[in-house]
Amino acid sequence: MRQMEFFVQKEVLDAGVKIVFAVVEGVDNHKNDAQWQAYRNQRIAELYEAYQGLNVHADPILEGYNLLHDKTGIKRRKNIPASENLIKLLLKHQGMFYINQAVDIYNLISLESKLALGAHNMDRVDGNVTLRFTDGTERFQPIGQAEPIPVKPHEYSYCDDANEVLCRLEIRQVEKTKVDEAAQNIFYIVQGNEATDDALLQETARQIVDTTIRYCGGTGRVITPAVV
Repeated sequence: MRQMEFFVQKEVLDAGVKIVFAVVEGVDNHKNDAQWQAYRNQRIAELYEAYQGLNVHADPILEGYNLLHDKTGIKRRKNIPASENLIKLLLKHQGMFYINQAVDIYNLISLESKLALGAHNMDRVDGNVTLRFTDGTERFQPIGQAEPIPVKPHEYSYCDDANEVLCRLEIRQVEKTKVDEAAQNIFYIVQGNEATDDALLQETARQIVDTTIRYCGGTGRVITPAVV
């Protein structure tokens, strides 16, 4: 397995984005572990009760993403942060959609931590991954889209060395690196904002690694990206 490197642009950090990555290699994502299903169902029920009456704008972490969007010129109405959207879907449907076990694990951890998380198939990444501001030339084909769509300049996004967006902001992932049951090597985005301390990001990344290994196997590590 080649050693993928992770970078972050200093300008993105200066805007208030906080980021660590997690990597888990050698997973078996075909499983549907009964212990995991029992645990996730219990936690979803607990979180559904805990989030009743939640005021997103009064919650420092959730509102922190909206403030980050304001600071970088992203319109709020059409750009709901990933963790906020997950909580809204939980409250609407009284549950969480199951895609596959690895995705289910990080989605539940996102609900618990309120951090914006994402997962990508490492074997489909070209080169390395850099969190940077776009310049508008990038290729971007969101999950569920048959064709690429235009990229706006000056949006913090996760891009590979082929100039393809892998995740726009902390909102939209892509067809290229989506995690399906065949994925064996996965990297995870663990993104915070000015309201999240560094310890929370590290603890959440470690939780993703440990929980994924427990239920899907493999080996993992937490990575702090190099600043460029």
